[in-house]
Amino acid sequence: MEVPILKQGDYLIASIQAALSDEDLLKLRDELADRVGRFRSRGVIVDVTVVDVMDSFASRTLRTTAHMLRLRGAETVIVGIQPEVAFAMVQLGLTLEGVTTMLDLEEGLTFLDQQKKRRAKRAK
Repeated sequence: MEVPILKQGDYLIASIQAALSDEDLLKLRDELADRVGRFRSRGVIVDVTVVDVMDSFASRTLRTTAHMLRLRGAETVIVGIQPEVAFAMVQLGLTLEGVTTMLDLEEGLTFLDQQKKRRAKRAK
């Protein structure tokens, strides 16, 4: 299943609409890496609001994708992890260590805007 990726200013927003196969997750990773370079994006939001199960491969792939995109110059925020998914991840020892997570898309956009302002201040 293809994940829609929207461009909004300096950001990309990938909204996962259904459970993804391992192959779909790898395609998403590759597509995000390509688009970050092509559009010179400074932030990526991955919205997992509709995901009701996060297995070890999905967790690991999202984590490594976020780290890879950071190396390409884009901060990644994962938004919308449902309470039962978070609980199951903790019970299974799955983490998104080193990856910013936020409650929803609005908080994710606010976070990226704040990061953008901090970068602009440092550049002065």
